[in-house]
Formats: sequence, C-alpha cells, structure tokens
Amino acid sequence: MRKLVHRPRRLRRTAALRNLVRETNLGPHDFILPLFVSEKISARRAISSMPGVEQFAPNEIAAEAARAAAAGLQAVLLFGIPREKDEAASGAYAEKGVVQQAIRAIKAASPELLVITDVCLCEYMSHGHCGVTRIDGDHFHVLNDESVELLVKTSLSHAAAGADLVAPSDMMDGRIGAIRGALDAAGYDQTGIMSYAAKFASAFYGPFREAAESPPQFGDRRGYQMDPANAAEALREVALDVAEGADIVLVKPALPYLDILWRVRERFGLTTAAYHVSGEYAMVKAAAEKGWLDERQAVLEIMTGLKRAGADLIITYWAKELAEWTRR
Repeated sequence: MRKLVHRPRRLRRTAALRNLVRETNLGPHDFILPLFVSEKISARRAISSMPGVEQFAPNEIAAEAARAAAAGLQAVLLFGIPREKDEAASGAYAEKGVVQQAIRAIKAASPELLVITDVCLCEYMSHGHCGVTRIDGDHFHVLNDESVELLVKTSLSHAAAGADLVAPSDMMDGRIGAIRGALDAAGYDQTGIMSYAAKFASAFYGPFREAAESPPQFGDRRGYQMDPANAAEALREVALDVAEGADIVLVKPALPYLDILWRVRERFGLTTAAYHVSGEYAMVKAAAEKGWLDERQAVLEIMTGLKRAGADLIITYWAKELAEWTRR
C-alpha cells in the first residue's frame, strides 16, 4: 500500500499572515546613516550624483544627526571634508578638525546617538590616496607602516572627541591591532572598532568620491583594496582583523558580495555590517526617477536580502527613509 506523504498547503496569505510568518524582519535599528560634513561650505550642498544626499556645513551637522535620532536610528557614520589638504593628511587628526568638531557637536545635542567615524586619509591627502605614498618614476607605492601611524593618530583624536566607534576603511595591513593597542593604552578601551575588513576595489564607489571629494589624483586603489574575484582572501583578511581586535567587521560593497557577507557571518559569528554604497544607491535612484521601478519596494527588497545574507547592520543612504518604512 502506497504511503501517503503530507504536504502543507501553500496558504493564500493576508498581510497579517505574511507578517506573522516572515523569517527576516527589518527595523530602524538595522540601519546606519552616513553623513558628510564639510569645512568648505556654509550651508548644505546637494551631491549631484546621489539625489537626496547632501554635504552639511559644520554648524548644521548636529541638527541633521538629531533628525536621524528622532527618526529612530541608533547610529551615524561621519565623513569629513577639510578646508585644505596636504601630503601628511594633517586635517585627519587635528584636534579641531572637521570630524572632531562634528563629533563634539553631535554628542552634545544627541548624547544617546552612536557616533561612528570613518578613519581614512583619502579625504585629507592632497593626492587622494588612503595612505602615505612614494612615487618611483611612473609607479607609486603606498607606504603601509607610515600610513598606519597616521591612522592611529586619527583614531585617537576621534576617540578623544567622543566617538563611540572608529571605522578604519583604508585596508592597510595591521592597522586594527595598532589602533586597538593605542586606544587601550590611552584609556579609550571602551571605544569600539568597526573594521572595513573586506573592502573591494569596486566600480560602485564613483558617486562617493564626489561626496567626499576624494578621487585619487594618480593611479588607483587596486593595490591595497581587494580584488573582486577573491573570496578566500576576503575571509583571510577578516580573520586577521578579528584576531587584532575588531568589534564589528564590514563587507563593502553590498550586493555584488552577498556570498562574502554570508560566509563572514557564518564563519566568524561576529557582528557583521554591510555598506550599501553610493553606486548601488545611485542606480536605484536613477531607475526610480525614470519610472522603471518602485523605489520603496526595491529598497526594502534589497535591504531584506542584505539582512537575510547575514548583515546585522546596514550602512545606507536610505537609512532615514527606511526607519520610517520599517517602523512597526
């Protein structure tokens, strides 16, 4: 006699039932809002390649961060644009630098909001690279150890100003261990590190370089950012940063690297972030403006996919909108 196999019926789901059985849910605390603060402007300035995103003047940044907090977000990620750049990236670690002053202003206005700071030298270097460079004829080299020294100084200055986490995004070797050691020695053992542990040399960064005013003046960044073809190498890079003391590891960009995101979260079990970058943002915006897709629906689908793939935190330029769309 043939054995009957019971197969559950596929229900015609109402909205309430869909919400009840949904495996992956989004909420405001999943998202981190990037903010650009510039010493070169006196009032907010639109970024042409990123519709809806702006640079803010130093006297505006605290109010914008407060709006993010009021929307339900728990954290912002600060990027700074100094008035002047040089080959020592001196604005990156200046006591009264643009980011340092922004941290103090935000923490005074919104003390419960977590302030994360980008730690890199590209916005402050006159040549736009993420470290100290040496040019030999037609070739240039990024000097790793010299760059790490400046990254440590930058991290210490951010911690002194009140940053909750520093986020080294440069991809220099050994910088997480050096920063952790320096922070602990200076009494900032409670300042966390969100490491850009797997940052790929991507075509999707273009609009960001307008926003941060940081395009390289020569060469490119493939020598120190990761080859998009390399997955095993990404896991080795993450393992090194975890061993050196990273509290959060980040994969950047997001959508082309869902496999990396999944592997990182599964292998290390550490809080894992994904950065949905400027080019990914701009593509959806452009398609939505042409009426080719529904922006809200597309964004929610993308963010659900990132969380489903393992992202505990998502850095996105839609963070404020998502806080509203996902509030229950």
